[in-house]
Amino acid sequence: MIRRISKEDTLPLRSQVLRANRPLEDCVFATDDIEGGFHLGCFENGELISICTFIPENYKEKGEGGYRLRAMATNPAFAGQGFGAKLINFALNELRLVHASYIWCNARTVAVGFYNRLGFEVISEEFEVPGIGPHYDMFSQIADK
Repeated sequence: MIRRISKEDTLPLRSQVLRANRPLEDCVFATDDIEGGFHLGCFENGELISICTFIPENYKEKGEGGYRLRAMATNPAFAGQGFGAKLINFALNELRLVHASYIWCNARTVAVGFYNRLGFEVISEEFEVPGIGPHYDMFSQIADK
């Protein structure tokens, strides 16, 4: 089951998967409460196993109507089972409702293949996020259904 969740609900998985078990307060983003943003969670047998956050933010030369994907994380015990893809597909429907034009993200280099399979394309050179590691900017147009 996928549904909207609170910022606080995202923090344990952000800490575990994205921030090497840093304290929860270190896993809060300044953009978590931005108007128009939302957090999604995927649940399996009542357990929150995958999360992502979307905020309205345009990407450089891509124009208006952009949403940025942040803090995508899946519990390692459930990785590779399609839960992240289900979250992205659910989010696409949510983003169509607000007439978003595209999604973009800073993808960890190790996750580029995941995003490619979902229709994202690399739009930058590889760059380092201090303390986190190598990333690429990635982009996906939101097609009307």
